[in-house]
Amino acid sequence: MIGKPSLLMLMAAASAASVVANGVYAASPETRAEAAAPKTRLGNEIGQGMSARDTAAAQRKRALDLREQAAKAAEARLKAGLEAQQQQAANTSGGGPGTPPAENEQYEDLARIYQAMKPAKAAIVFEQLEMDVQMEVAKRMRERSTALILAAMNPKAAAELSMAMARGKARPAQPRPAVTSAQARP
Repeated sequence: MIGKPSLLMLMAAASAASVVANGVYAASPETRAEAAAPKTRLGNEIGQGMSARDTAAAQRKRALDLREQAAKAAEARLKAGLEAQQQQAANTSGGGPGTPPAENEQYEDLARIYQAMKPAKAAIVFEQLEMDVQMEVAKRMRERSTALILAAMNPKAAAELSMAMARGKARPAQPRPAVTSAQARP
């Protein structure tokens, strides 16, 4: 019986070949990926949902990073501004040039008031001020407003103020005659 193989032996050989072929097929990476993520409509929607969620999470993270950077920059600007104000306050309180800070604020207020007035009306009042006050207020006013008030002033008073501003300091105050309402311009 050596010459002819039996049917049982042929079936066993075919079965062994089939087992080996199935093992090789199952071990290949392509088949594992197909088995893990089926190509169905539901599978595609799940995959798209996951990628959309990951994209949204990345955008939120980027936005939070930008907010954090902006907050740090704002904090640094505030610290620098505070230090500059403290240094400026130390410089002005430590024997600064000329006038104390409260007086500077008064000149600033006067400058705003005169800028808000009509130039002809402001010139009448402006001429009555002492020269050093005129200079301090004129220095703090916008150039256009100062020019309009100078144009409306008495030529002699305008010339005195211009010369004082050019020199950078006021001459000693000279007594001025009081202006009556008849002498004032309409």
